Amino acid sequence: MQKLIKNGDILDDYWVLVKEANNSGILKALPGRNLIVPLNFWNGFQEDLSEYYGEVTIWLNSDQNVHDISDEYNDFPLIALNFPVFSDGRSYTNARELRDSMGYKGEIRAIGDVLRDQLYYMSRCGFNAFSMRFDQDLEDSANAFKDFKTGYQTGTDEPLPLFRRRQT
Repeated sequence: MQKLIKNGDILDDYWVLVKEANNSGILKALPGRNLIVPLNFWNGFQEDLSEYYGEVTIWLNSDQNVHDISDEYNDFPLIALNFPVFSDGRSYTNARELRDSMGYKGEIRAIGDVLRDQLYYMSRCGFNAFSMRFDQDLEDSANAFKDFKTGYQTGTDEPLPLFRRRQT
Protein backbone atom coordinates (compact mmCIF):
# COMPACT_ATOMS: atom_id res chain seq x y z
CA MET A 1 0.00 0.00 0.00
CA GLN A 2 1.17 3.51 -0.78
CA LYS A 3 2.33 5.67 2.12
CA LEU A 4 2.09 9.39 2.68
CA ILE A 5 3.03 11.94 5.31
CA LYS A 6 0.04 13.42 7.10
CA ASN A 7 0.33 15.79 10.05
CA GLY A 8 3.99 14.76 10.36
CA ASP A 9 3.27 11.01 10.56
CA ILE A 10 3.85 8.33 7.93
CA LEU A 11 0.52 6.64 7.24
CA ASP A 12 -1.11 4.26 4.77
CA ASP A 13 -2.81 6.06 1.89
CA TYR A 14 -6.32 4.75 1.35
CA TRP A 15 -6.98 6.99 -1.65
CA VAL A 16 -6.31 6.21 -5.32
CA LEU A 17 -5.07 9.15 -7.38
CA VAL A 18 -6.67 9.11 -10.82
CA LYS A 19 -4.25 11.06 -12.98
CA GLU A 20 -6.25 11.04 -16.20
CA ALA A 21 -9.76 9.95 -17.04
CA ASN A 22 -11.72 10.73 -20.19
CA ASN A 23 -14.79 8.67 -19.40
CA SER A 24 -16.57 7.10 -16.45
CA GLY A 25 -15.06 3.66 -17.11
CA ILE A 26 -12.51 4.29 -14.36
CA LEU A 27 -15.36 4.12 -11.86
CA LYS A 28 -16.16 0.55 -12.98
CA ALA A 29 -12.47 -0.40 -12.94
CA LEU A 30 -12.03 0.72 -9.31
CA PRO A 31 -15.36 -0.11 -7.62
CA GLY A 32 -15.69 0.97 -4.01
CA ARG A 33 -12.24 2.58 -3.81
CA ASN A 34 -11.70 6.10 -2.50
CA LEU A 35 -10.76 8.17 -5.53
CA ILE A 36 -9.04 11.52 -6.06
CA VAL A 37 -10.16 12.64 -9.51
CA PRO A 38 -9.18 15.64 -11.65
CA LEU A 39 -11.47 18.66 -11.28
CA ASN A 40 -12.49 18.40 -14.95
CA PHE A 41 -13.58 14.78 -14.43
CA TRP A 42 -15.55 15.82 -11.32
CA ASN A 43 -17.33 18.55 -13.26
CA GLY A 44 -18.03 16.38 -16.31
CA PHE A 45 -19.30 13.15 -14.73
CA GLN A 46 -21.51 14.20 -11.82
CA GLU A 47 -24.27 11.71 -12.65
CA ASP A 48 -21.86 8.77 -12.75
CA LEU A 49 -20.13 9.93 -9.57
CA SER A 50 -23.42 10.16 -7.68
CA GLU A 51 -23.92 6.42 -8.27
CA TYR A 52 -20.38 5.43 -7.31
CA TYR A 53 -19.86 3.33 -4.15
CA GLY A 54 -16.83 4.87 -2.51
CA GLU A 55 -15.67 8.32 -1.59
CA VAL A 56 -14.64 10.71 -4.34
CA THR A 57 -12.76 13.95 -4.01
CA ILE A 58 -10.83 16.22 -6.35
CA TRP A 59 -7.39 17.38 -7.28
CA LEU A 60 -6.46 20.61 -9.02
CA ASN A 61 -3.57 21.17 -11.35
CA SER A 62 -1.37 24.20 -10.75
CA ASP A 63 -3.02 26.14 -13.58
CA GLN A 64 -6.46 25.76 -11.96
CA ASN A 65 -7.76 28.04 -9.26
CA VAL A 66 -9.51 26.97 -6.06
CA HIS A 67 -12.23 29.49 -6.86
CA ASP A 68 -13.16 27.19 -9.77
CA ILE A 69 -14.50 24.74 -7.18
CA SER A 70 -18.19 24.99 -6.44
CA ASP A 71 -19.39 26.22 -3.08
CA GLU A 72 -19.45 22.59 -1.94
CA TYR A 73 -15.68 22.52 -1.32
CA ASN A 74 -16.20 21.97 2.42
CA ASP A 75 -17.95 18.68 1.58
CA PHE A 76 -14.68 17.25 0.26
CA PRO A 77 -12.74 15.25 2.88
CA LEU A 78 -9.54 16.29 1.11
CA ILE A 79 -8.48 18.48 -1.76
CA ALA A 80 -5.25 17.58 -3.53
CA LEU A 81 -3.12 20.21 -5.25
CA ASN A 82 -0.67 19.17 -7.94
CA PHE A 83 2.93 20.25 -8.38
CA PRO A 84 3.72 19.21 -11.99
CA VAL A 85 7.34 20.28 -11.39
CA PHE A 86 8.91 21.32 -8.08
CA SER A 87 9.58 24.85 -9.37
CA ASP A 88 5.88 25.55 -10.09
CA GLY A 89 4.66 27.28 -6.94
CA ARG A 90 1.10 28.13 -7.93
CA SER A 91 -0.32 25.39 -5.71
CA TYR A 92 1.13 27.16 -2.66
CA THR A 93 -1.25 30.03 -3.42
CA ASN A 94 -4.19 27.66 -3.83
CA ALA A 95 -3.48 26.06 -0.45
CA ARG A 96 -3.25 29.45 1.24
CA GLU A 97 -6.52 30.54 -0.39
CA LEU A 98 -8.27 27.37 0.75
CA ARG A 99 -7.15 27.79 4.36
CA ASP A 100 -7.22 31.55 4.86
CA SER A 101 -9.80 32.97 2.47
CA MET A 102 -12.17 30.04 2.15
CA GLY A 103 -11.81 28.58 5.66
CA TYR A 104 -11.33 25.00 4.46
CA LYS A 105 -10.66 22.69 7.42
CA GLY A 106 -10.15 19.37 5.62
CA GLU A 107 -6.98 17.74 4.37
CA ILE A 108 -4.97 19.63 1.77
CA ARG A 109 -2.66 17.16 0.05
CA ALA A 110 0.39 17.98 -2.06
CA ILE A 111 0.77 15.60 -5.02
CA GLY A 112 3.13 15.40 -7.96
CA ASP A 113 6.75 16.54 -7.83
CA VAL A 114 6.83 16.87 -4.02
CA LEU A 115 10.31 17.01 -2.46
CA ARG A 116 11.54 16.96 1.13
CA ASP A 117 12.92 20.50 0.88
CA GLN A 118 9.44 21.89 0.20
CA LEU A 119 7.54 20.32 3.10
CA TYR A 120 8.14 22.96 5.77
CA TYR A 121 7.08 25.75 3.40
CA MET A 122 4.08 23.78 2.14
CA SER A 123 2.91 23.23 5.72
CA ARG A 124 3.14 26.99 6.37
CA CYS A 125 0.75 27.52 3.44
CA GLY A 126 -1.84 25.06 4.73
CA PHE A 127 -0.84 21.66 3.38
CA ASN A 128 -1.10 18.91 5.98
CA ALA A 129 -0.63 15.80 3.80
CA PHE A 130 2.10 14.98 1.31
CA SER A 131 2.34 12.28 -1.36
CA MET A 132 6.07 12.30 -1.88
CA ARG A 133 7.80 11.81 -5.22
CA PHE A 134 8.82 8.16 -5.71
CA ASP A 135 12.53 8.79 -5.02
CA GLN A 136 12.04 10.60 -1.70
CA ASP A 137 12.74 8.79 1.58
CA LEU A 138 9.63 9.05 3.77
CA GLU A 139 11.45 8.77 7.11
CA ASP A 140 13.89 11.52 6.16
CA SER A 141 11.13 13.65 4.65
CA ALA A 142 9.04 13.45 7.83
CA ASN A 143 11.93 15.15 9.63
CA ALA A 144 11.70 18.21 7.34
CA PHE A 145 9.21 19.86 9.69
CA LYS A 146 11.98 20.14 12.30
CA ASP A 147 14.41 21.96 9.97
CA PHE A 148 13.35 25.40 11.20
CA LYS A 149 12.20 26.56 14.63
CA THR A 150 10.20 29.53 13.38
CA GLY A 151 9.29 31.40 10.22
CA TYR A 152 9.83 35.08 9.56
CA GLN A 153 6.71 35.51 7.45
CA THR A 154 3.07 34.99 8.29
CA GLY A 155 1.54 31.64 7.45
CA THR A 156 -1.59 29.65 8.04
CA ASP A 157 0.11 28.42 11.22
CA GLU A 158 1.22 31.90 12.42
CA PRO A 159 -0.73 35.07 11.58
CA LEU A 160 1.96 37.49 12.80
CA PRO A 161 5.37 38.05 11.21
CA LEU A 162 8.41 37.53 13.45
CA PHE A 163 9.04 41.24 14.02
CA ARG A 164 5.47 41.64 15.39
CA ARG A 165 5.88 38.61 17.66
CA ARG A 166 9.08 40.08 19.10
CA GLN A 167 7.30 43.33 19.97
CA THR A 168 4.87 41.60 22.33
